[in-house]
Amino acid sequence: MEVLLVGAAACITALIGSAWLMTFAKWFPIKGVDEFLIDYKTMIRAHVDYALMALFGVAFYGSGVELPIAACWCVAIGGFTNPTIFTIAAFDTNFWEKTHWRVFTALSFVISSIGFVWIAYTFIQHALG
Repeated sequence: MEVLLVGAAACITALIGSAWLMTFAKWFPIKGVDEFLIDYKTMIRAHVDYALMALFGVAFYGSGVELPIAACWCVAIGGFTNPTIFTIAAFDTNFWEKTHWRVFTALSFVISSIGFVWIAYTFIQHALG
């Protein structure tokens, strides 16, 4: 289950990195950086999503319920890759038109959905058991 903490730490690191990037892109324009970040609103979505996924990882770890390790891996991987999709899209105006990013997005959503549903099912079993 410790993989949830590793995933949360990765999300926290990306959260801080995105905050600094957005701060420099918006308030302290540096030639190149402000041109590099194309879609500021999408970057904000990524930033919020990293925070939520970090919180989920920590909450699931601290729940006191023994969780299936495969479900934890799915949440850790999907929890990091889902916001990363928004991060990449913030730098690429044609992101959603590229097949390899669509495949990456679909795989990320499937992996995270499996993990979250599996953990939800485990919580229900624990509550009713």
